[in-house]
Amino acid sequence: MIVPWLPPGFTANLPGRGEIFFRHHRHADASAPTLLLLHGWTASADLQFFTAYEALAEHYSFVAVDHRGHGRGIRGQEKFELVDAADDAAALVQHLGVAPVITVGYSMGGPISMLLAQRHPDLVRAMVVQATALEWRSTLWERLKWKTVHVIGPLLRSRVFRRWLRWGILRLLGGNHPLEQYVPWMANEMRRNDVLSVVQAGQSLSRYDARGWASSLGQPAASLITTRDRLVKPRKQRALAEALNARVIELPDDHLVAWSSPDAFAKTSVELVRLVLNHTVAG
Repeated sequence: MIVPWLPPGFTANLPGRGEIFFRHHRHADASAPTLLLLHGWTASADLQFFTAYEALAEHYSFVAVDHRGHGRGIRGQEKFELVDAADDAAALVQHLGVAPVITVGYSMGGPISMLLAQRHPDLVRAMVVQATALEWRSTLWERLKWKTVHVIGPLLRSRVFRRWLRWGILRLLGGNHPLEQYVPWMANEMRRNDVLSVVQAGQSLSRYDARGWASSLGQPAASLITTRDRLVKPRKQRALAEALNARVIELPDDHLVAWSSPDAFAKTSVELVRLVLNHTVAG
């Protein structure tokens, strides 16, 4: 099985929270900013960011964390809540002594990064949000869809889903795609998730609504808007960018842009960090 380049992986025991898995790349320049990479729902740090790891590593140090129940993330009895994932990330940043960080939050990682900035503002230098929103519950149709999230549990446990994974990823990528060689690894990584935690994460997302407080965060921000996104509508992404007063880069792609357009995703991620760094220097 062919595995892409991955930074060194570590575990840390966070008192009162559990054992957390993370990857940590240290740039040769000790003054390089440190990014905190926060992945999306049903993904892991590797699945979300492996196509950008090398590009980011050229310029920055970074910590990439697996959220609770996702990938190799914390396993426990507590119900998944976004605030706990944000506090996990805060505890890890403090444990490593790398604050303040620039958060890079993709999809569900966006709310986690915003909650981190709200609850632990001293740990955050700036924010990059990617393919995410202020909320996912403003319409009746959205609220009805979230009420059915529990049905994905049996699906994720089924043998049919496991057999479908490789086929589904290959179909998404299309023929002769540069990531085709990694598909077996990607499918295996997707099976690491704790199904109950994933369902609970979806339920927590369904309750998330930052419309009342996002604009008060006051952090330099930049946003990747995926203009063909069928999961997080572009209008919702733009509403978040406006609330954060974020610099914006748009990519004409869907929600899995990190896989479907890996080079563009990597280049854009580097550029978004550069934009917020310029903003902090200017400020």
